[in-house]
Amino acid sequence: MIKNLEKNIIKFEDNNILKIMFGVFHKNLEIIEKELNVTLFPRGNIISINGEIKNILITKNTLSKLYERAKVSEIIEKRDVESIIQNMKKNNSSKLSIKTPKKEIWPRTGGQTKLLKEILNKEIVFVIGPAGTGKTFIAVSHAVSMLTSGLINKIIISRPAVEAGEKLGFLPGDLKEKIDPYLRPIYDSFDENLSKDKVIKLIENQKIEIAPIAYLRGRTLNNSYIILDEAQNTSPIQMKMFLTRLGENSRMVVTGDITQIDLHPKNKSGLIDAVSNLKKIKDISFVYLTENDVVRHPLVQKIVKAYNK
Repeated sequence: MIKNLEKNIIKFEDNNILKIMFGVFHKNLEIIEKELNVTLFPRGNIISINGEIKNILITKNTLSKLYERAKVSEIIEKRDVESIIQNMKKNNSSKLSIKTPKKEIWPRTGGQTKLLKEILNKEIVFVIGPAGTGKTFIAVSHAVSMLTSGLINKIIISRPAVEAGEKLGFLPGDLKEKIDPYLRPIYDSFDENLSKDKVIKLIENQKIEIAPIAYLRGRTLNNSYIILDEAQNTSPIQMKMFLTRLGENSRMVVTGDITQIDLHPKNKSGLIDAVSNLKKIKDISFVYLTENDVVRHPLVQKIVKAYNK
């Protein structure tokens, strides 16, 4: 028997946004009802909530947050709803988000929430996890947010040009044409947050620089957001060189997946070496994502889990 049963309502302005928030056949409302033990009665732009007082408050906050997300999203997925509910239950991290010119990004898993907290507060963050966990996307989105807000002057992104069975020298074209295939995931992340014309203009004005790691040698990177992607394929010497480029008013995010190392078996990964050497430095943060943080197609999560076993 439910105690302190109370009925409450929440009103919204735009019915079209509500359609996105509700999901197909009101599936998102069903998730809220199940997770928070409430009953929802949508009618027009008003939703009545029936349940315990404490659950009504969480439900209202959840619905309000989902409505805000629906304003900038074409679809609200099950994982989004569950993530917001958990954040509201814990009464923390509910305001964590990254705003870029094109969208607003919220963490969709517990691991992503921790990652977002760390990159907002630490100058150097290592994020290690399998494919599909949003490592590069979140880092690039945060960099774009800081650049467009005027908090930094430049974004610098590097990625070791190492692939199993391929050498850059055998690929056709100049240096840019050779490395572009390796950097395609980074370009895709920029396109998610900025218009293509804006990305091209920022690259032409050298506000965004994407280059092989060797091109950073000898430089001090001030007022910059520096990202090293696929760091598991660096050597210890490359990793040390990269990390020591950090200058004033700059941030670094190092991403990698230690299960996908393409180096020769005899060569040690710079990422593994860095974790071993730097883990006791309090000002450097290490965030570990798992298959539970995969946000691509649901099958990707199952694939990652199967390979881990």
